[in-house]
Amino acid sequence: VQLQASGGGLVQAGGSLGLSCAVSGSIFSINTMSWYRQAPGEQRELVATLTLGGTTNYPDSVKGRFTISRNNARDTVYLQMNSLKPEDTAIYYCHATTRTNYYWGQGTQVTVSS
Repeated sequence: VQLQASGGGLVQAGGSLGLSCAVSGSIFSINTMSWYRQAPGEQRELVATLTLGGTTNYPDSVKGRFTISRNNARDTVYLQMNSLKPEDTAIYYCHATTRTNYYWGQGTQVTVSS
C-alpha cells in the first residue's frame, strides 16, 4: 500500500482546507483509513478514522469541524477541515491499516494563521 497526501497550505483562522490522500497498491486489503497530525514538539495524534464499513470517529478537538470521507473506488481519502484554528497547525499524515500491517504517507503541512 502506498499513500500520497496533498492539499496542505496556509489558511486564516476560521477558514477551510481540504486534504487528499491517494491510495495505491493493495487497496482492497485496507480495513481502516485515518488522518493523524503532529505539531512541533508534540506527539502525533489521531484526528479522524474511517472504517471499511463506513464508520467514522473523531477526537473532541476536531469533532464537528473535520470530516473524513473516501471516494467509491476507495483510492482517495479526504479530510475536510472547517472552522480552522491556529492550534490545528501541524503536519498531517494519512495512515492505512490492513489485517497484518500499517502504512504511513508523507506529511502535508497545514498552517492556520490567527
